[in-house]
Parts: sequence; C-alpha cells; structure tokens
Amino acid sequence: MEHKEISQAVIGRLPRYFRFLGELKDEGVERISSQELSDIMNVTASQIRQDFNNFGGFGQQGYGYNVEYLYEEIGKILGLDKTHNLIIIGAGNLGQALANYTNFERRGFLFKGIFDCNPALYGKKIRCIEVRPMEEMETFIEDNEIDMAVLTLPKASAVEVAGRLAATGIRGIWNFAHVDLKVPERIQVENVHLSDSLMKLAYNINRSESDNFEGNF
Repeated sequence: MEHKEISQAVIGRLPRYFRFLGELKDEGVERISSQELSDIMNVTASQIRQDFNNFGGFGQQGYGYNVEYLYEEIGKILGLDKTHNLIIIGAGNLGQALANYTNFERRGFLFKGIFDCNPALYGKKIRCIEVRPMEEMETFIEDNEIDMAVLTLPKASAVEVAGRLAATGIRGIWNFAHVDLKVPERIQVENVHLSDSLMKLAYNINRSESDNFEGNF
C-alpha cells in the first residue's frame, strides 16, 4: 500500500480526537455525527470529515461514527495499541513529575529508567524506578528495549545527550530542553518548549485585552 503523507496539522489534532472520543465512550455514547463532534470540540464538521478521510473515513452515511470503533482506530494510528518503553534523562522536578504521572501508563507508555548526573540522586526511587548514573544509559537502553527517551535537561546537556542517544537504537525523543535537537532522520523528535506555550498564552490575553479596549470606543 502506498504511504500517504499526512500533514502535521492533522496529526496534531488526532490526540484531541482520541481524548474526546475516550470521554464519550466512558459516558456510554455509542455513535456520534461529525456535527455533534464538531459542537463538542469546536472544530468544524467539514474539518473533522477531511481529517478522518485521510485514514479511510470511518463513518457511515446516515449513521455517523461508531464511538468505540473510531476511538480504537485512532488509537492504532497513534501507535497506542502497543506499549512503548521510555527512559527519563534528568531527575529534577520536571523529570520526577513526569515519572509520577500515572496516566501515561494507561496509554501504553512505560517508564523503565531514570538517569541523572548528580551522584546525590543515585539510588533514589521515584514510583519504584531507581535513579541511575548517566554512564549506565546506553547499556540500559539496549538491555531493556527502550524506544523513547524523555529529556528534561539544561540546553547544553541536552545537545550532548542527544548525540549519545543517536548512537543507540532509540527511535524517539520527547524533548523538554530549550533547544531544537539535530539528530538522524530515523529518530523522531517532539520538542516541548514550555516557555513558548506560556508566551503564546500571554499574547492571546494581551490581544483579547486590546480587542476589548478598542470595542469600548
């Protein structure tokens, strides 16, 4: 089958579809139309249909979408029908918070190890996961079939560690460091810049205040 290139905008909406459909499934909703889903998600019905058509459609004319089936199919597209073994690199506040977030396990993301360069943290357990020295990282990745790494490191350290990860069999990096990493194309990187998100929020607040101010004249 020919591989169809899907836009990042569509891919970016899939987790949100998955989340809303999961909530509907838990509420016992069996089927839903694109218009009803549109009303819930604030995405146009046309956009929803276009997004789903990238993967075959899923719906039936006159019936809409079977919620449980659509939920499962989107889960498969997102790779959530299989488990992913992860390690966290950086056992500071953010790294520990991510390790303690149990909802990841429900989605098949299993934290197997935590690594840090601070000897004072070695042996500390976070949800039964022991903090290990960085020197053990490569061997641990190989022995435990790790396919994703989570970076919660300072900028300079993240660049160095990414280079070490590139020499292993790692397939993906979830990067919280404030730097865009350059790694081989075989490694997928998702950059999460928390300050960027906060500045975007500040912009939207500022714009809203400006619009309200202008509307008063």
